[in-house]
Amino acid sequence: MKRTDDRLLPVLLICAQALVWPVAPLLRGTVPTAADLLVAALVAGTVTAALALRRTRPVITLIVVAAACAVGAGPLPTGAMAVLGTAGVAIALFTVATERDTFTTVLCVVTLALWQFLQNITLHGLSDNNGLDLVLITLLYATACGAGFSVRRTRRARQAAELLLNRAETERHRLPAAERRRMERELHDVSAHHLTAVVVTAGAALGLRERRPELAAEALEFATETGREVTRALGAVRAPAPSREELPSPEERLHSLIAGFRRLNQPVEYEIDPLPDGAVADAAYGIVREALTNVARHAPGAHTTVTVRYGDTRTDIAVTSAAPPSAAPAHGAGLGGGRGQGFLRSRARETGGTLTTGPTPEGGWEVSAILPGRTAAPMEHSLPRSYRAAQVVAAIGLCFQPLLPVLIIHANSTSTGTHVSAGVLFTLLAAAQAVALLWLRKAPRTVQLALLALALLWPMAMSVGDYTGPVLLPPTLSALATCTAVISLKGRGAVSIYGSAAGRDQPHATRTYRLPQVPVSVFFIAATAAHTTALTIAILHRGTTTPTWAVPTAATTAVALALGASYYAGSLIAHRNRATQGAQSEQLATWTEEAVRDAWAERRRIAAGLETTVLARTADMITEAEAGHLDETATRAREALAAMRALLDAVRDADETTTPVLRPQPTVQALDLLAHQCRATGRDVQIRVTDRVPERLPTEVDLAAYHVAETLLATGDNDPAVLELDADGSTLTITATGVPRATDPAVQARLTARIAPLGGTLTAGRPPGTVHLRLPLTAPDDEERER
Repeated sequence: MKRTDDRLLPVLLICAQALVWPVAPLLRGTVPTAADLLVAALVAGTVTAALALRRTRPVITLIVVAAACAVGAGPLPTGAMAVLGTAGVAIALFTVATERDTFTTVLCVVTLALWQFLQNITLHGLSDNNGLDLVLITLLYATACGAGFSVRRTRRARQAAELLLNRAETERHRLPAAERRRMERELHDVSAHHLTAVVVTAGAALGLRERRPELAAEALEFATETGREVTRALGAVRAPAPSREELPSPEERLHSLIAGFRRLNQPVEYEIDPLPDGAVADAAYGIVREALTNVARHAPGAHTTVTVRYGDTRTDIAVTSAAPPSAAPAHGAGLGGGRGQGFLRSRARETGGTLTTGPTPEGGWEVSAILPGRTAAPMEHSLPRSYRAAQVVAAIGLCFQPLLPVLIIHANSTSTGTHVSAGVLFTLLAAAQAVALLWLRKAPRTVQLALLALALLWPMAMSVGDYTGPVLLPPTLSALATCTAVISLKGRGAVSIYGSAAGRDQPHATRTYRLPQVPVSVFFIAATAAHTTALTIAILHRGTTTPTWAVPTAATTAVALALGASYYAGSLIAHRNRATQGAQSEQLATWTEEAVRDAWAERRRIAAGLETTVLARTADMITEAEAGHLDETATRAREALAAMRALLDAVRDADETTTPVLRPQPTVQALDLLAHQCRATGRDVQIRVTDRVPERLPTEVDLAAYHVAETLLATGDNDPAVLELDADGSTLTITATGVPRATDPAVQARLTARIAPLGGTLTAGRPPGTVHLRLPLTAPDDEERER
């Protein structure tokens, strides 16, 4: 389908060119010569072939199309290259803007414009006419570039959304298993250290009861203290703190991995950035482990460097080993199964990344991977400065190529003077407006002021350049940039821009620019006044028979209609973007909810086993120990240990089919799972619960508080968020910062629906991105019994 689309447009372009020439001259009775038809066919074939390959080689396509049309325009009659030389070049430039970066696109359009301008000077010299062809070409190229930039931004936003949803879906299936492994690990620690110690101590005291009776009292005291510690530990397993878990971070796991290889006499140096727990961290750990294992097998003793860089849009992983020492035998060279490289690539591919392996110039080996970064945006491959320098040098060479005939062969200038034509002035103004639009996203207020000032300069350019063409054309052209700005500002709304100057050791700070800084309505009024003034000055300076009062009235009406249509178009785009963003946020929230509920169901299932077996046996052990019954204490300790091991076996054998169909509703105790899921999908989230919050909340308040937190954190924002729960007397206070979308009416409606039945209140936007919710800690008398 893609190849068919790529070929269809060049064919339609040739058909349009054929209608302009030679079909139109034939209909008027002018028969082109055979030589002209042959040249036209050669040029059209070259342009068609180049445009058919425009997606794979966009810059080369642009050069070939521009050069072919320039060569054909010389010997052929006027109009023979009209469509190919304008629409064909614009299509090639549009493809460059969509497929390449902004630097390459701007360099291409500037080089193309200068090349064509200098070639025109070489062939025809400077002229004093109005030069509207320069303005139209400038607007054509600016439109092609702007449309390409818009398509590229839209494509990148769609890809980023898809990557985020894919990551959320992956984590949705991963979180329940991760919770199961966490509880299994902590239950094993309790059984291995605490209960086993009680069994051993009680058994030793029983065996030495006659010779050392004092050991019985010590064993009973130890059993009591250890039993209470077991109860506390199991309580922490059932309801861990919602802040960052006290588990080994991905960075610590990598450090431990490297330390293990160092103990095997492998010299390894490393530079590792902090990574959030999730699929990307698991893939990074697996890639580093496999790469270091291969080094230990095939190049024992080789100096190895491990680098893990976690950035906004990408995570760079590199494991580089030097050449192995000559005297070091590779004992493990034949131990591999030959599938390691495939596993490495599959790990990277599963997270949406890429992996390359190969020898280094020094005789070593390097494994390099690029994985998604913090924001789940499409990964960009950075280009070296030498490549950029080569691009600039090539562009300068192309610009000076048309001047070579002038420098080598003397040519008579056809310029009639030093007067600058109006076309040149219009071209400069149009170029300034196009450049200003490039900065609209980063500096909206400055761009708005620049566009208003440039609009007032067009009548001055008409006067200075002695413009004699249609009086309405220059003001109309000047209004195109302002209409584009109105559409962009109204349609975009708010854009998150991630800083790139953050340190390596800390996550990049997120700066949110709310566009426009000046309301669109204010800019609309100012733009209407500026363009009305410019249009009125242009008409009155030229002279008209229309009454003076009618000129500004008609100008105001025309400008208001044009800008109003742009405002309406921007509103439609904004509505579509909000609908798309809402659907994506809803999907993300749904998957977050499912992940937390599945993990919460796993926790509750295991906790139920703890409550009915282990905790009950541990409580009996404490009772018997306090009563001084050593035999019964040892028996209850063995029963608790056996119950713990049985529970561990059940947890290990559990799979997704063991999750109950009727999953329990998450409560505040599931906030750690919610934070884990948000971090795994690329958002830095911290949840704090103060000591003043009661351990057991009323059921309705408990459920509402969790759902409020879930609604605030699952809105699709990328800003770092902090959620704090505090209690003051009879009120539970939930404060969230870093949630700018909480001010959206739909989000506030969902929050209000959660807290209104409980008599809660909501305060948002002070300061921006902050939400305060208050819930009364009251419940009916039978609520605790029902819970």
